[in-house]
Amino acid sequence: MRTQADKAARFRDLHQRPGAFIIPNPWDAGTAKLLAAMGFEALATTSLGLANTLGSATVSLDAIIENCRVITDATDLPVNADLENCGADDPKTAARAITRAAEAGVVGGSIEDSTGNPQRPIYDFSLAVERVQAAVEAARALPFPFTLTARAENFLHGRKDLDDTIRRLQAFEAAGADVLYSPGLYDIGTIKTVVSAVKRPFNLVTGFADPTLTVEQIAAAGVKRISVGGAMQRHALAAFLRAAREMKDQGAFSFVRDMAPVKEVRDMFAASRR
Repeated sequence: MRTQADKAARFRDLHQRPGAFIIPNPWDAGTAKLLAAMGFEALATTSLGLANTLGSATVSLDAIIENCRVITDATDLPVNADLENCGADDPKTAARAITRAAEAGVVGGSIEDSTGNPQRPIYDFSLAVERVQAAVEAARALPFPFTLTARAENFLHGRKDLDDTIRRLQAFEAAGADVLYSPGLYDIGTIKTVVSAVKRPFNLVTGFADPTLTVEQIAAAGVKRISVGGAMQRHALAAFLRAAREMKDQGAFSFVRDMAPVKEVRDMFAASRR
């Protein structure tokens, strides 16, 4: 069993080695174990995937932290936490989510500038920076090298202001964030523009990007970390809904031909901690 410090060092190394790495997003212990058995080197939680699992449009910070605990307990891999806005507007209060996530076993986590308020979805620039500064302080106070990701959420909320997004990412970098992230970037040209404007590792979430892009193309653009957010969970939901509609509308069960073999799944669960 790796210690949390070992996992933290391993996670840092992934961000420092040449090329890009994929960090998929499980939503429960089972999916975490399957991804570990397949040989992925790190995992990230997904608040959207968790919300869908709970049958809710939103998810509380308490639920997010508990999901972090479940996923970190499931494997020996480093885990990064999707902490949304860290559950609070106030910088110091939000920063406590970093400490709580670390106590749940993760070795990295994010703070974003999205408020959760549809009427005013993005924090004002100065407050957004203060929040990242507070999160950095909380991360640095931990007894291991916690990898803090700062997210600029403009593009997910209809504010396709590239200049403001870059300005925010650069300010988050100056505040001490270890990784930068702007979900919603779609085309390779825009991705290159943003990545070239910062010096810290950049995370691209492919769930909102051009689906034809490959790891090779994304890495060539300078991206270091590639996540999928809630995309895999939504893909699983799509299969679930197709099966349900086939039963309801057609009285048929052809979907069983595509079931994962029970033995294969159980063998992968058993292999996930080897």
